[in-house]
Amino acid sequence: LTPREHEVLQLLAAGRSNGQIADDLIIGRGTVKGYVENIIRKLGVVDRTQAAVKAVQLGLVAAHPKAA
Repeated sequence: LTPREHEVLQLLAAGRSNGQIADDLIIGRGTVKGYVENIIRKLGVVDRTQAAVKAVQLGLVAAHPKAA
């Protein structure tokens, strides 16, 4: 993954929506959508949830447990 894709993946794995990621990184929503599509393709998964799970499994991002 590119450095920017890794940034997007970290936010995606933290549960952020494309709109929230766009706001956080000050980029367009369409740009985020493209990054998410690239991430999904590169990780060999079918959706953003599986991308987040695989990223945690591979150690690309830290798991973010929900607060009780």
